[in-house]
Amino acid sequence: MSNEKLKLKFKNGIKDGLPIGLGYLSVSFAFGVQASILGIPAFMSLFISMTNLTSAGQLAGLTIIAGLGTILEMVLAQLVINARYFLMSLTLSQKLDNSFSTKNRFFFSAFITDEIFAIASAKHGLINKKYFYGLIILPYVGWSLGTILGALAGSQLPLQITNALGIALYAMFIAIIIPPSISLKGVLPAVLIAAGLSCAMYYIPIFDGLNNGFKYIICAVLSALITAYFFPIDNKEEQDEN
Repeated sequence: MSNEKLKLKFKNGIKDGLPIGLGYLSVSFAFGVQASILGIPAFMSLFISMTNLTSAGQLAGLTIIAGLGTILEMVLAQLVINARYFLMSLTLSQKLDNSFSTKNRFFFSAFITDEIFAIASAKHGLINKKYFYGLIILPYVGWSLGTILGALAGSQLPLQITNALGIALYAMFIAIIIPPSISLKGVLPAVLIAAGLSCAMYYIPIFDGLNNGFKYIICAVLSALITAYFFPIDNKEEQDEN
């Protein structure tokens, strides 16, 4: 009975991870194409996806690599872009049962994404290790498989098609920010401020000597600080909604 229960929970994880994996397959395909356009070898694109599993961070990393940025730029950019995973991991750690050892927690932390966090945190009660294994398998496979397929396709398809596929990743980011921009008051100002700062750094000559990595960092940090100051979260209203 105990084994059937564990097996069922693993199957539930597989079932919950399937739509995430399918979504990652298409998004990572676009990432692979973009990496191919920038001249990154297919095996290196696959290695990046297998060791990162973060769309925004990987896209920023591609730009830094293409611009011959420094390691410091890469580290700071990834730290700023992926800082939200610290909070997600801390939150999710409260829902893990006793089957997770310290080593397990370190291992599974590498697979936490926005979608995996959303699914896992929405589950009632504690989450066991078998379920989490099932939850992360298909998203990881989908992200890795889509990357290598996109990288190989990008090296074979005509330039016009690869350029068209290259904008798919940017379209995904637009699709991500639209829903929270409508429902949360601080998201839209943050997006507009970041976009305005990015345009300023592109067109104002004084910023020409600044590498893209540092431009990302400045835009992200300044937009977050300005939005937090002028559009703070009202804890009372948030509690009332909950």
